[in-house]
Amino acid sequence: MPVDLNNERPLAWDSATLNADTKAMLDNLQPNILRAHVREHLSVLFVRFNDVPEGRAFLRHIATTKMKSARKHLEEVREFAARGRPGTPYVGIGISKAGYIDLGHSLDEVRKFGDKVFRDGMKRRIAEVNDPPVDQWEWVFQREIHAVILIGDAEPESVAALREEILAELPDSARLLGEETGQGMRNPAGDGIEHFGYVDGRSQPLFLKDEVEREPRKRWDPAFPLANVLVPDPLAPNPVRHHGSYFVFRKLEQNVRAFKEIERDLADGLGLTGADRDRAGAMLVGRFKDGTPLTSKAKAAGGPVANDFTYDGDDGGKCPFSGHVRKTNPRSFGREVIMARRGQTYGERADDPSDDSPPENRPSGEVGLLFMAFNSSLISQFEFTQQTWANNPDFENPATGHDPVIGQGDRDIKVAFPKVWGKPEMSPPQAQVAQTVTMKGGEYFFAPSLAYLRNL
Repeated sequence: MPVDLNNERPLAWDSATLNADTKAMLDNLQPNILRAHVREHLSVLFVRFNDVPEGRAFLRHIATTKMKSARKHLEEVREFAARGRPGTPYVGIGISKAGYIDLGHSLDEVRKFGDKVFRDGMKRRIAEVNDPPVDQWEWVFQREIHAVILIGDAEPESVAALREEILAELPDSARLLGEETGQGMRNPAGDGIEHFGYVDGRSQPLFLKDEVEREPRKRWDPAFPLANVLVPDPLAPNPVRHHGSYFVFRKLEQNVRAFKEIERDLADGLGLTGADRDRAGAMLVGRFKDGTPLTSKAKAAGGPVANDFTYDGDDGGKCPFSGHVRKTNPRSFGREVIMARRGQTYGERADDPSDDSPPENRPSGEVGLLFMAFNSSLISQFEFTQQTWANNPDFENPATGHDPVIGQGDRDIKVAFPKVWGKPEMSPPQAQVAQTVTMKGGEYFFAPSLAYLRNL
């Protein structure tokens, strides 16, 4: 029977009772979609094809010789947990609308992709999400990108070796337009962080039974249906069994120095002292640096990063409605909007993002996030999150302001912050904090099934 994408129960991927269609889905799905692959080191290659047979042959060869299935990845994860046996590197492929056309597909075939945003491409959607003009993007993203190839693993040597193999097989008719390099960052506790120094990626939709069962879930249920991330692959041999996902790539540069100045000035303006000064940055992000949600009064004393919480009963006196993690996941509604984020930090820096160095010691550019996310609908998930939540100063309540981290657009209304955690006393209305994250370019892709790629 067809895969039930709307089933609210998490997928027991290794169950002996899985039906044939679900097994085929797992055997033909790319890894890193249902479950994040270890990608401490990442190479992202942007490719343009110019010859239909050679482009098809290249992708078919990569898919046949370099790529593993979602099922194989999950089996490797289980082997590592049981026996410490490391898995194989991750290779993923995404194809843009222009890429499908360059690979010989007709416009009628491309129209089978139901998402208008994908068919438009990111350059034609800047007004909808308040992105910078295309001529301000980095040059590689101003060009017509046909495919993205992602290569990731725990160690840099395996990524470098596989990158060289793939580039050596790129046909002469094709072009490597550009490349991004990601490298994971961690705090002293071993948690993944982004360049502002905050734990990142903790609150993810979980699709697999074994992952869900490891999570506390008295308040917040992390289990999501496959419909949040998968769609039938319309150009695959059998869309009933072969699935893919819409993939967003955006390069987001972070001005760490400016953000740290904002943290300092906000703490001063609110009269915060001692350990309570950490609450200034937490009100912008929605979590303390160690990942403790602002629904708690202070940072946790060790232990895993909490994710079993909601904002029920919090009218903004604990976590402001504009706090980044509250803006992008309000928790009491909008579950169908939540994306599977698979981002990675980029850029080298001389300072330690986890220490208390003054803002002037922080980088003002050349570092940031390679934002990546899988969606079942770009228009209803990524663009809705950016446009209707992050960029909307009246979400979730009127005059609460833009998302201080990823919000884009004129920040022309004034906002107030709680002076004391959990109390109704608010600061006088003040200008919103300046934008410190700049979108440098990107594209929308579809991550097709292995069945599609191997049958090119």
